[in-house]
Amino acid sequence: MSGMEEWGRDQGSSRERRFLEGPQSRLFELRRAARIFREFVRGFRALHFVGPCVTVFGSARTMEADRHYGTARAIGAGLAKMGFTTMTGGGPGIMEAANRGAQEAGGRSIGCNIALPMEQKPNPYVDRFITFQHFYVRKVMLVKYSYAFVAMPGGFGTLDELFETATLVQTKKVESFPLVLVGRDYWEPLFVFLRERMLAEGMIHAEDLELLQLVDTADEALAILRAQALPLARAGMQKPPVKPSRVLGES
Repeated sequence: MSGMEEWGRDQGSSRERRFLEGPQSRLFELRRAARIFREFVRGFRALHFVGPCVTVFGSARTMEADRHYGTARAIGAGLAKMGFTTMTGGGPGIMEAANRGAQEAGGRSIGCNIALPMEQKPNPYVDRFITFQHFYVRKVMLVKYSYAFVAMPGGFGTLDELFETATLVQTKKVESFPLVLVGRDYWEPLFVFLRERMLAEGMIHAEDLELLQLVDTADEALAILRAQALPLARAGMQKPPVKPSRVLGES
């Protein structure tokens, strides 16, 4: 796994802050645009041949003894048995659990890391990972290769990933891929807010709520993915495959 020594380092956070502080010099802006483009290309090259994925979102703070860890692990194993590659942020907690379940079941396990100021180590259950500097590049990669999305309990980052993905489906920027929330007791207060506040005040439509499927167990989540995501993945795999190029150093 190339890049292990770079995992979690805060490379260039001061440049990132400066980039987001409004207009800079033309040369600075051009250099940042080139770096962002290069990061997209690097992501495409690294992930182009990983196969059909399901992305699992969730907290990095969940401990192994937590029941949600076990649920995510079971989901990763179930995805492997269906032939999916399990994709996560590659860190600890829920991400580790899903990657672990996939690897233990003989499936492929991918991690898409983000460089942050706090130290972060990769979980030991990723077959391949890539570290990104920009959240928006990373989120494109987490969505681009997946046929479904599973949101386990998590914090701000999980909510960000969940609702950005839901917005892409809502606005038809991507196909209506399944978006499954696991953990009824954790997510139900959010659904109450969606129904009794956002829907009641006309901020969303009733059909928007149907984009989010709430379940409580790994078996329930896997049943949805088997019925809704697997046919989409099989249809996608019927397209003429792009083969790795030795000239481009692909494998």
